[in-house]
Amino acid sequence: MTTLGTVLTVILAVLALALCIIILMQSKRSAGLGAINGSSNGDTYWSKNKGHSVEGALERYTKIGGALFMIIAFIINLIS
Repeated sequence: MTTLGTVLTVILAVLALALCIIILMQSKRSAGLGAINGSSNGDTYWSKNKGHSVEGALERYTKIGGALFMIIAFIINLIS
């Protein structure tokens, strides 16, 4: 494995650990079967401003981290 592959592997491992921590920090969503028929009120003040809260930031970091994880894993696969 080349030096670039080793560096990317270390970055991938750190990113995987960070993703685990971020996912565990998120709150549970317990909508359950009530969300099927639309009984959960989706247009509350909290749901509209969720992006500006800690939960919204954690969700955004999870999406970005997941995308980076897939891209780096794909690049490592191409290199080796």
